[in-house]
Amino acid sequence: MKKRFVLCALIGFCAFNLSKAQTYPQILVNNQKFSDWNRDGKLQPYEDTRLSDYERIDDLISRLSVEDKIHLLLGTGMVGFEMLKGFEAIDPKGVTIPSYLIPGSAGSTTPIDKLGIPAVIFTDGPAGVRISATRKGESNTYYATGFPVGALISTTWDVELAEEIGKAIGDEALKYGSDIQLAPALNIMRNPLCGRNFEYFSEDPLIAGKFASAITQGIQKNGVGVSLKHFAANNSENNRMGLNVHLSQRALREIYLRGFEIAVKESNPATIMSSYNKINGTYTSASYDLLTTILRHEWGFKGTVITDWFGGYADVSAISDTSHDGISKDSYEEKIFAQQIHSGNNLLMPGTQIQFETLKKYIDSKRLSIEDVNNSVRKVLEIIFKSPRVAGYVPYNNPDLKSHGLLSRKAASEGMILLKNDNGALPLNKGSKIALFGSGSYNIIAGGTGSGNVNKAYVISLPKGLEENGFQIDKNLDKTYTSFVKEELRKTEELKKKLLAILPILTQPTIKERVIENSAKENDIAVITIGREAGESGDRKIKDDFDLSEKEQNLISEVSNAFHKLNKKVVVIVNSGSAIETSSWKGKVDAILWASLPGQEGGYAITDVLSGTVNPSGKLTQTLPVKYSDVSSSSNFDGVPAEKPTDVSYREGIYVGYRYFNTFNVTPSYEFGYGLSYTKFDYSEPVLSSSQFNQKLVISLKVKNTGSVAGKEVVQLYLSAPRGGVDKPAKELKGFVKTKLLNPGETQVVFFELQPKDLASFNPLASAWIADAGVYKIEFSSSVLNSKQTSSFTLPNKLIVEKVNNVLNNDLNFQDLKSNR
Repeated sequence: MKKRFVLCALIGFCAFNLSKAQTYPQILVNNQKFSDWNRDGKLQPYEDTRLSDYERIDDLISRLSVEDKIHLLLGTGMVGFEMLKGFEAIDPKGVTIPSYLIPGSAGSTTPIDKLGIPAVIFTDGPAGVRISATRKGESNTYYATGFPVGALISTTWDVELAEEIGKAIGDEALKYGSDIQLAPALNIMRNPLCGRNFEYFSEDPLIAGKFASAITQGIQKNGVGVSLKHFAANNSENNRMGLNVHLSQRALREIYLRGFEIAVKESNPATIMSSYNKINGTYTSASYDLLTTILRHEWGFKGTVITDWFGGYADVSAISDTSHDGISKDSYEEKIFAQQIHSGNNLLMPGTQIQFETLKKYIDSKRLSIEDVNNSVRKVLEIIFKSPRVAGYVPYNNPDLKSHGLLSRKAASEGMILLKNDNGALPLNKGSKIALFGSGSYNIIAGGTGSGNVNKAYVISLPKGLEENGFQIDKNLDKTYTSFVKEELRKTEELKKKLLAILPILTQPTIKERVIENSAKENDIAVITIGREAGESGDRKIKDDFDLSEKEQNLISEVSNAFHKLNKKVVVIVNSGSAIETSSWKGKVDAILWASLPGQEGGYAITDVLSGTVNPSGKLTQTLPVKYSDVSSSSNFDGVPAEKPTDVSYREGIYVGYRYFNTFNVTPSYEFGYGLSYTKFDYSEPVLSSSQFNQKLVISLKVKNTGSVAGKEVVQLYLSAPRGGVDKPAKELKGFVKTKLLNPGETQVVFFELQPKDLASFNPLASAWIADAGVYKIEFSSSVLNSKQTSSFTLPNKLIVEKVNNVLNNDLNFQDLKSNR
């Protein structure tokens, strides 16, 4: 007889008079009707909502067979990957796409229908809810809002706005029937060439942790869970499933785990997704030290750990090889699946027959303990019990896409960065005639490809944004570029149908010199857009990607020469989620706007900033180097062997991004934290709660708008620590505050609070976070290189802030880069 687990949760048996006969409604669960009720009113403990979830789950686990438990440890498939036989292997009916999945979702847990246990649904991704926009046999559409990517959300430096975006994403996930949103992504931008930098927040772990925490809190306010990803040290995409990352324990803890630690402790995420790569020889998804010792024991994580899709396989690229479930026999080690469960990776996605068979064999032979199995089953059941569908939520499929679109526009404009603005080139005069150059001006890239993409209803183009706000664009250029771009995009139509396709960068048409000269005569200003697209499963290149192509360089030179001869300005818009080279051409133009990947409202948001409707307040959260070789990881980013890397060594240690540039006196093109405004700000002298550190330190200072237009400022607190037991960077970001919109002459008091761990560095010899005694210098800055006010305090005695476990040591034993500071 079918059990009534879900119905109990929906209608709340504690409100029923169980001694009397009841007429129970029929409720659809996983497309099955649960109407065959016991009329004696007797409840099993797991059905009784008066009991705690722990008690109910405990009872339920006792009723599950070994096979049931294994099913709960293995997920089900996702639409779009029907060719992988693994998705249907655990379904006894052989159904490739379970009917309960949302079309376009990433997968789900496996339902146990005989006990009324539903599937919870997972949807990608960081920039919005990724589902199919259309459904077979339906006229309705299911578009989701395409928000700005993580790399732009962080450049707002506004965690309250990030939480608002998270809340909107969670609302759409809920209303479309998703239970877990596979976001946010917070890996460190170790190198500009990483293909997924656009999804991530920063090269700095404080920024990564704070923004991941804010978005998590926003999403989870809707009852939808998140999955922080990719845990951990997933900082490149080439051969990501077979890559062994070698790094020191200090670099791991201070740079690559610190953001996750902040997010876990501040936002209580429902799930965490383990990454594909190995760390020092062990897959992250099978690392007990990472998933249990650090994540659960040290940080106190209470949620569920899930693998990335096919995590633990060395290679799933040869899906045509049907030697076993579509997976090559050489692409996995059988024991990995038992290791994953033992290590604390509770749910293996997306679930394959080989996993089922292996887990069954290991359980039967006691090589995988039933205690480990039960612990993981409990964690899976916890996210099921807390899911919206068990709470009785019925998806309405009606999110407020209009208001969310306005939010997307607001966030995009708030995060755009004015890198250069000589002689007041911006904002544009109303009604200006604009010559739009560059293929990118006619094809704004809203977001990245792969799981970070969103099926959105529209993307506002730059011409549309400009024209609807009273500007005129050169129709001759528009005609030439529109035709060219349309044909170039047509060539990629088939490629776009592939989930993990990386689209080629649009090339540039040949624009004759006389056309450019005529355009300079007929228009008031030139705007050139440089676009870069990137995505999952592959990294970027230096030539014609990080570096501009020859055609792009020539275009900037020729347009600048023609317009400057007539004393007219040239503006470049950078439409990229990751760093590009700017040093060789920035001197040729008058203004540069870093627009990142701005989401579906991109054309409007860019226009808002160009026109001065929005005063730019974005600041860089990644360093823009003069040249690629200036990046600390430039010599070892690719890994070895070059053609298909299996090993990569993080020899730069903690010296990532600005920590390297500042400490080793390498001049960037544009530094971390940099960004201009149409107004100016002054900082008052800071006021410290004490000259000596004791438990915490509170600091305040005043920020005043001394310019002529309203604007917002980002105040950044950098800390320089005294010499001690370990090598230390010149300075590190330890706090930031974004002001409200300040009118000319208006002042706001901002506050900072330093905690003991903010002073500490990780000392691997002591397995501890230690703050060394001495004088600590504080800088209050508008960028890492532009200090406005300084102060200092002392720590009288060395402070052992936190003792941790001596785990995940560098297996190659190389020495990290040191500054001898």
